[in-house]
Amino acid sequence: MTVRCCSPVFFFTTFFILTFCNCSRLCVLDSAFVSCRNPSFSPLITSKKGNKPLPVETTFKIPAPVPKWPQGNGFASGAIDLGELKVSRITTFNKVWTAREGGPNNLGATFYEPISIPEGFSVLGYYSQPNNQALYGWVMVAKDVRNDQFRQALALPTDYTLVWSSDSQKIKQDGIGYIWLPVPSNGYKAVGHVVTNSSEKPSLDKIRCVRSDLTVDIETDNWIWGPKSRFNVYSSRPVVRGIQASSVATGTFVAKKDGDAPSLSCLKNMKNDLSSMPNLDQIQALFKAYSPVVYFHPKEEYFPSSVSWFFQNGGLLYTKGQESKPVEIEPTGSNLPQNGSDDGAYWLDLPTDKTASEKVKKGDLADAGVYLHVKPALGGTFTDIAVWIFYPFNGAARAKIEFVTVSLGRIGEHVGDWEHVTLRISNFDGELKSVYFSQHNKGSWVSVSNLEFEKDNKPVVYASLHGHAAYPQAGLVVQGTASIGIRNDTSRGNVVMDTGSRYLVVGAEYLGASKIVEPPWLNYARKWGPKITYNINDELSRVKKLLPGMLKTKFDGVIKSLPPEVLGEQGPTGPKWKDNWSGDERV
Repeated sequence: MTVRCCSPVFFFTTFFILTFCNCSRLCVLDSAFVSCRNPSFSPLITSKKGNKPLPVETTFKIPAPVPKWPQGNGFASGAIDLGELKVSRITTFNKVWTAREGGPNNLGATFYEPISIPEGFSVLGYYSQPNNQALYGWVMVAKDVRNDQFRQALALPTDYTLVWSSDSQKIKQDGIGYIWLPVPSNGYKAVGHVVTNSSEKPSLDKIRCVRSDLTVDIETDNWIWGPKSRFNVYSSRPVVRGIQASSVATGTFVAKKDGDAPSLSCLKNMKNDLSSMPNLDQIQALFKAYSPVVYFHPKEEYFPSSVSWFFQNGGLLYTKGQESKPVEIEPTGSNLPQNGSDDGAYWLDLPTDKTASEKVKKGDLADAGVYLHVKPALGGTFTDIAVWIFYPFNGAARAKIEFVTVSLGRIGEHVGDWEHVTLRISNFDGELKSVYFSQHNKGSWVSVSNLEFEKDNKPVVYASLHGHAAYPQAGLVVQGTASIGIRNDTSRGNVVMDTGSRYLVVGAEYLGASKIVEPPWLNYARKWGPKITYNINDELSRVKKLLPGMLKTKFDGVIKSLPPEVLGEQGPTGPKWKDNWSGDERV
């Protein structure tokens, strides 16, 4: 289903439009209209009562029902054992208070109390989200499974401190909102706030605090809301994240004054046996349900291939000091040097024959598949499936300089381009919650409520022209400033890749070495392409000669600030040697 992105603010010029969409992404577009194809949004929104409802007043659901998963382990069982605490996820809420201005798109935010709590479980904190998107969130509730009266995992707060009130705020709002911080007893910490529409303190049994040794530190994540003051509300995430981290996000928000440290904590998986993670059959079923569909730009020249196709069609291994004697690579990469470090001792390159080289550059989409790395996230309460795509060649970059598009010559070109998207799936029920889109040296997490889907629950990914960065919507994103920078053009062309049709699980360490056999090429630690042999300054000088003085300085500053991955100074390392292989995604 395709509907228009709500509340766009258009800034017209002769050649382009700046569009601020509800996904809080700046898109620079070469057409008079963009459709974000977001099924959860209404065509128009307003913050005035009596008019069309805000997006948050509609609950988002993924397009198709969540499948029934294969049996095994504790995956998708509805609850997860953290050791002394059992936790469950709540997605049903009662609205407590709404601000109708401030926050993303100046549409305000809404605060909710979780309801329909399972018997024996307790609320840890309330939920909040911006009004510019459909209601789609969760918070955790917890149950003390040991019931040790001398060392309880959960405890009532002793009091509440008023963090903030909208009583004196001159904003559009539904009533008056009050945000309270639970005061824990000694040895306990608060992990969430309580919100009321009355100045009276909440009852002490509204919420529970958690014993300190069962918690870890948090940091602020995405901005949810803030009025015209130094007070803001954010989503939260654990400070320490990655495969080995035991930190568990709670889904609650953080309310704080600017400059203050977060006053809350999150949970810790004390058991950490990863019994909630999917087995191999469940992984196969998950990827069948959620495998991304990748659209390539109509002008794309350089497509993916399998790694073995690259090797079999002339990819060469070079050794430092023996550059005149490159070696052909075995189809599985079995003759590549294993492990080690990125020390520059070896690198891969295209065939020396020009005709063969041009063929390999273009890839072979018919042969291409994707490579999956499956790993625990947020203390084993989520599963991340990193979907890696290999391109034999990354094409030349183009720059946007005010209203003009210019070629950057060889800048951006490099051999061996690894790109990926990551699916984050809830281990409580197996539902896809968000997708990470890698964009050169970093990227962004996008909630499923802001995605475009095809074939039921398959998220759509747009690969940028030549650079292959991944984006959730078609259009233009400029890397640099809005007026000067590297163009990342995406469009819905006729060439499309359904990643679910051909894939290989290459990593899932938590399953044990006997379950997944890593291909030899995965353990090649060096570069998948040579260091550039041209002078990047000479290439930039050719562009700057065409620019007036003021633009020359701006252009030079923006380009020089971009990372080597964007400028294509050398080929990348393979997936296993990226920080996100064992850590969280970089944003």
